[in-house]
Amino acid sequence: MPKLKTNRGAAKRFARTASGAFKRIASHRRHILTKKSTKRKRQLRAAHMLHKADVRAARRMIPYC
Repeated sequence: MPKLKTNRGAAKRFARTASGAFKRIASHRRHILTKKSTKRKRQLRAAHMLHKADVRAARRMIPYC
Protein backbone atom coordinates (compact mmCIF):
# COMPACT_ATOMS: atom_id res chain seq x y z
CA MET A 1 0.00 0.00 0.00
CA PRO A 2 1.55 3.35 -1.01
CA LYS A 3 1.80 6.27 1.35
CA LEU A 4 -1.10 8.74 1.28
CA LYS A 5 -0.52 12.33 0.25
CA THR A 6 -1.45 15.11 2.64
CA ASN A 7 -3.65 17.86 1.23
CA ARG A 8 -1.32 20.83 1.74
CA GLY A 9 -4.15 23.39 1.74
CA ALA A 10 -5.88 21.53 4.57
CA ALA A 11 -2.61 21.09 6.48
CA LYS A 12 -2.12 24.87 6.50
CA ARG A 13 -5.70 25.55 7.66
CA PHE A 14 -6.28 22.89 10.33
CA ALA A 15 -4.29 21.65 13.31
CA ARG A 16 -4.95 18.57 15.41
CA THR A 17 -5.41 19.03 19.16
CA ALA A 18 -4.23 16.56 21.80
CA SER A 19 -7.76 15.17 22.16
CA GLY A 20 -7.99 14.51 18.41
CA ALA A 21 -10.25 17.43 17.48
CA PHE A 22 -9.32 19.93 14.77
CA LYS A 23 -8.63 23.63 15.34
CA ARG A 24 -9.29 26.16 12.60
CA ILE A 25 -8.73 29.87 12.10
CA ALA A 26 -11.73 32.14 11.65
CA SER A 27 -12.41 33.67 8.24
CA HIS A 28 -13.21 37.33 7.42
CA ARG A 29 -9.99 38.69 8.94
CA ARG A 30 -8.05 39.44 5.76
CA HIS A 31 -9.29 42.78 4.45
CA ILE A 32 -12.07 45.40 4.66
CA LEU A 33 -11.49 45.58 8.41
CA THR A 34 -12.50 49.24 8.85
CA LYS A 35 -16.24 48.54 8.69
CA LYS A 36 -16.06 45.61 11.13
CA SER A 37 -16.49 46.36 14.81
CA THR A 38 -13.61 45.96 17.25
CA LYS A 39 -15.58 43.29 19.12
CA ARG A 40 -16.10 41.28 15.95
CA LYS A 41 -12.42 41.47 14.97
CA ARG A 42 -11.33 40.50 18.48
CA GLN A 43 -13.60 37.46 18.49
CA LEU A 44 -12.30 36.40 15.06
CA ARG A 45 -8.77 36.25 16.49
CA ALA A 46 -9.56 33.20 18.60
CA ALA A 47 -9.16 29.68 17.27
CA HIS A 48 -12.36 27.76 16.67
CA MET A 49 -13.05 24.04 16.57
CA LEU A 50 -13.98 22.36 13.31
CA HIS A 51 -17.62 21.29 13.13
CA LYS A 52 -18.37 17.65 13.86
CA ALA A 53 -19.73 17.10 10.33
CA ASP A 54 -16.41 18.21 8.77
CA VAL A 55 -14.01 16.22 10.96
CA ARG A 56 -14.15 13.07 8.79
CA ALA A 57 -13.18 15.04 5.67
CA ALA A 58 -10.34 16.80 7.50
CA ARG A 59 -9.02 13.49 8.85
CA ARG A 60 -8.90 12.06 5.32
CA MET A 61 -7.09 15.14 3.97
CA ILE A 62 -4.50 15.08 6.76
CA PRO A 63 -3.82 11.36 7.36
CA TYR A 64 -0.54 11.72 9.31
CA CYS A 65 -1.48 14.67 11.50
